[in-house]
Amino acid sequence: MTTYVALLYSIILGEGRRVVMSDLKTMAEGLGMKNVRTLASTGNLVFGAPVTDIVGLEERLEAAFESAFGRHVDIIVRGAADWLRLAAGNPFGTESAAAPDQVAVRVMRQPVPDEAIATLRSYVGTDEKMQAVAGDIWICFSRATPNSRLLTATRHKRLGIGTSRNWNTMRKLADMVGA
Repeated sequence: MTTYVALLYSIILGEGRRVVMSDLKTMAEGLGMKNVRTLASTGNLVFGAPVTDIVGLEERLEAAFESAFGRHVDIIVRGAADWLRLAAGNPFGTESAAAPDQVAVRVMRQPVPDEAIATLRSYVGTDEKMQAVAGDIWICFSRATPNSRLLTATRHKRLGIGTSRNWNTMRKLADMVGA
């Protein structure tokens, strides 16, 4: 048995309708997942399962989600060790300590290609920072510029399947899998 983190790209099912985390937990338990836990109401799932292929696990979760909720949602899965490595690789430690809600990582299903990273650099504002670490994109946003062009540039169409989480969420998920 190993611990996994699953991140849902979106938990909006339709106008005014969101996935309830207890329903998400029930869905995962129906797949045989153990010690299923959620974090906040933003589509973060931690669970135990036999060691398996990540792609197959993502496909099973996505199929179960679509069956349970009537809508496809991309789900990115990382094993506990990979999640802890991702959190430890935060290149913006000082900024994360000062403003954890302003630092985020775009967790990618497939590593972002170097060409896409080069293109993203042109969207970084003068008071923002961006760094690719092992194929994921870390961003330090500015409170002074709330409408970041960089945020829009990191969407699926440009980079592929991924989802963003701020440092507060990253840290809490790391605590959950490290326990």
